[in-house]
Amino acid sequence: MPETRSQDRWAAWMLDRRFGGEPEQAERAMRHLGPVRDRVLEGAAVAEGDVVLDVGAGDGLIAFGALPLVGERGKVIFSDVSQDLLDVSRGLAHELDVLDRCDFVLARAEDLGSVADESVDVVTTRSVVIYVEEKQRAFDTFHRVLHPGGRLSMFEPINSFTFPEPEDEYMGFDVVPISGLVRRVKDAYNRLATADDSTLIDFDERDLIRFAERAGFRKVELTYEASVERGAGAHWGNDVSWDTFLRVAPNPLAPSLAEMIDDALSPEEATRFVSHLRPLFEGKRGTSRSAVAYLRAVK
Repeated sequence: MPETRSQDRWAAWMLDRRFGGEPEQAERAMRHLGPVRDRVLEGAAVAEGDVVLDVGAGDGLIAFGALPLVGERGKVIFSDVSQDLLDVSRGLAHELDVLDRCDFVLARAEDLGSVADESVDVVTTRSVVIYVEEKQRAFDTFHRVLHPGGRLSMFEPINSFTFPEPEDEYMGFDVVPISGLVRRVKDAYNRLATADDSTLIDFDERDLIRFAERAGFRKVELTYEASVERGAGAHWGNDVSWDTFLRVAPNPLAPSLAEMIDDALSPEEATRFVSHLRPLFEGKRGTSRSAVAYLRAVK
């Protein structure tokens, strides 16, 4: 039998690990992401005939949403660092019979070398800059590829709002009775993470505005939304089961909680860890904290 090539970490997370391998969780996530897509596209003021560049297109959430807006005269460019994800999007575009209005570019957000200067009307991103080390360079690149008058519209989680967690909490739950086990599980995260994830927390909403200003955008607007909710299951959502919670990887660089427990704890310690955390999770006795930013800019 021919050897099956494994997916890269971006595709593996986007298509499976962020859902814990559970189709119902994928459906729940899409219900949450649909409004995010709509707000990004609204902020971009996409019009018929536009050329839209979706940077970090992933599985095509925003890019496919842009296609009806640009119409038959427009075009959408799917750009991503993952060839696997570009192949998935290309396959879906073929099924939808829209390949003639799609281009696919393998590139990093801070490079986009194959996209010509002043060649697109709109740049969109969703949770992309958060993984980029050279964030200012990414904004400079977005500015470079836009026509004069072109629009940038983006969504980014602001993880610096939630980290570091209070010392007596883990994932929003009180873990004082098992603090020693929690420290070891956190150490396992550092061992198992597939890359340096410091980019996830090295900026905030004010930095996003500064990046856009320095890149040369003449008009920049940002909407910042932060929330704290007590009596929550987890930031994955209150309808998530415990088994799914264990298997979900929170981002493409991170291990799942189950992987960390297996790495750090003996079977007896794992039982103690789960016996404490699971009732808190299922009883919705946690605190959910989140912050996001929607940025819109005009060249």
